[in-house]
Amino acid sequence: MIMERPSENLISVFRRPFLCLPILPQAAKRVTIRAVLNQQPIIIFQTASIMTHTSTSQTDSASSSQLYIGIMSGTSMDGADAVLIRMDGGRWLGAEAHSFLPYSGRLKSELLALQDSGGDELHRSRILAQQLSRLYADTVEQLLERQGLRPSDIAAVGCHGQTVRHAPEHGYSIQLADLPLLADLTGIFTVGDFRSRDLAAGGQGAPLVPAFHQALFASPDETRVLLNIGGIANISVLPPDAPAFGFDTGPGNMLMDAWTQKIWQKPYDEDGRLAAQGKVLPSLLENLLCHDYFSRPQPKSTGRELFALPYLADRLSGGENPHDVLRTLTAFTAETAAAEIRRAAPECRRVYVCGGGIRNPLLTADLAERLPQCEILGTAALNLDPQWVEAAAFGWLAACWVNRIPSNPRRATGARRDCILGCGHFA
Repeated sequence: MIMERPSENLISVFRRPFLCLPILPQAAKRVTIRAVLNQQPIIIFQTASIMTHTSTSQTDSASSSQLYIGIMSGTSMDGADAVLIRMDGGRWLGAEAHSFLPYSGRLKSELLALQDSGGDELHRSRILAQQLSRLYADTVEQLLERQGLRPSDIAAVGCHGQTVRHAPEHGYSIQLADLPLLADLTGIFTVGDFRSRDLAAGGQGAPLVPAFHQALFASPDETRVLLNIGGIANISVLPPDAPAFGFDTGPGNMLMDAWTQKIWQKPYDEDGRLAAQGKVLPSLLENLLCHDYFSRPQPKSTGRELFALPYLADRLSGGENPHDVLRTLTAFTAETAAAEIRRAAPECRRVYVCGGGIRNPLLTADLAERLPQCEILGTAALNLDPQWVEAAAFGWLAACWVNRIPSNPRRATGARRDCILGCGHFA
């Protein structure tokens, strides 16, 4: 006996949605869903000229792995990274390729302008979301071309978007991306808006990566710490016998980059060379450390709303040497990260660093000086390029969504329940 059900019940009938859905023909005009006696859903996609017939068992046996693309543009606002990863259901198999496209100076300026209240914000934000999504699509296209792949080879894209406001105390975090447009431009099923579901469950919506870090990097023999130094720095603590947890430690590259741009009109301090010409100003460092964020218990998260140039300007006397200020900002990032690592994971003996901050040898030396009990390594020691980690995480989150796997790190965000993060958009 076969029962036919209307197509609008697709999600309720197919409780593990989108194992088949990413291969929906774009020209599909009618979908018939049949539930058979053995409870194995069969989906028939019909078009004027094609019929594709797929069952979940056939899908699983036909291919033991799927490709996903993660897209990340962080608080440093330097550009968009895309990473191609391979998954077997919810099991990580590896990262295979990377592409990057930089932001134009104008795009970055317009995004920074949205950090503060101003006129016509709604219109400006939607226009910028479209511009970002076109750049994201170009990044995906570049990645596919380099790998000789087609959109149909990719199960899903996971896109973080560009954070312009993060206000968990008010229950929201805004990441700009026009996800339907991105799905349309790439021709790939797209998952995004990952933070909202965690926020709805009472969480901070950040950091989202500890669960990913645990899946890839945890050891049964020791506590490890993953330190991501982007615009904001955050840690993931990976105990051998407990769920991962983590939080934002404070500014990463954000203040260093902003000061370098202001004084030398350069996007960042390459290799820490400018800071190396100065010395740490103890009184300025002490003033920078005087904020209650650093003594707050976890879960906690922060952003540009707090640690931008005004935070620094309020603590300057006006006569400081610019190189000394930059040297002090470098020490500030290292000190806040190291202090949180000592407090959260005193037993840790290995810290693995990812993000743009690992390219600053002065910063990593400052970390090593403040964590003498720890070996400071890049995530390349764990077989993942430090520049790929965050984008890969959002490909992993997309795979979790496709496979209906809860992926919010509740111990990190403070959410009340496990959640499947993200919203899906068909191409």
